[in-house]
Amino acid sequence: MTLLGLLILLSGLFVGWNLGANDAANAMGTAVGARVRTIREAVVIVGVFSLLGALFFGHRVIKTIGSGIVPMDQLEARQATLIALAAMLAAGVWLLWATYLRLPVSTTHSAVGAVAGAGVAAGGVPIFWGKLLDIFLAWILTPVGAAIVAYILYQMLRLLVIRYFSVPDRVWAWLLTLSGMWMAFSCGANDVANATGVMVGAGLATPFVAALLGGLAIVLGVATWGYRVMETVGTRITHLLPPMAFVAELAAALNVQLYTLLGLPVSTTHSIVGAVFGVGLVFGRTAVDARTARDIVLAWAATPLAAGIVSAVLYWLLERIL
Repeated sequence: MTLLGLLILLSGLFVGWNLGANDAANAMGTAVGARVRTIREAVVIVGVFSLLGALFFGHRVIKTIGSGIVPMDQLEARQATLIALAAMLAAGVWLLWATYLRLPVSTTHSAVGAVAGAGVAAGGVPIFWGKLLDIFLAWILTPVGAAIVAYILYQMLRLLVIRYFSVPDRVWAWLLTLSGMWMAFSCGANDVANATGVMVGAGLATPFVAALLGGLAIVLGVATWGYRVMETVGTRITHLLPPMAFVAELAAALNVQLYTLLGLPVSTTHSIVGAVFGVGLVFGRTAVDARTARDIVLAWAATPLAAGIVSAVLYWLLERIL
């Protein structure tokens, strides 16, 4: 393996680590917020099931990130590796900063914005703007769709179940744990491409090997720094009761699984945060922390642009250094 190839591999693992640290909250932050699982338990659950999701379904979205935005498999080898390296470094740096600030941002936004930014900086490189438009529309629909589904599901649960039956807390705890496992599986399947898609696009690894390496990096990120954003999603957006947390996880997992089957890289962060907003709005707008909501939305808007700019600058520097 060349020096450039090794740098891309290491930068991809760096992104995977950051992905695990920032996205652990997407699967079990609600369980922690509802006090049905400790942070340590949540970390173990997310680590195991995100790895399984990456191995079984990660190859679907890896192909989109790897060659569906910038056809790196059709570029000259040096140019493809420079784009891949710049994109991974830019995405990793942005995610590291956001996790430090405890902000749940989209790793998908970071990866896609970074790949596009490096492609623009390279000049003369074809960029599939139609695919970017599809992904952009999915980004908008993801939180809105998750919020609507979560709102409807929780209203139905209140009217048909909670009103007539007293469900023990232990039952909600297990339901929430199971939905969190599903969400962790979906996160691993959809998000591993953000760390390893460019490896495949640059011809450095097969989809399975890339999914395995990315999955292991995600597990390490979950285990070491996953608690930071988990606290924001679980406790700072709205006060979550166990039934609310269960519905939020269920709605978010349904949302992400649909897009994964379509091969579209969507934000699991947008999905779970949108779902948490949805269940909170059942009790009115005052049930949602407006300041936290503002900070999260601003970070979402900045993510693809910031990652793209950093990636473009890094590509310009790397081209002259390497």
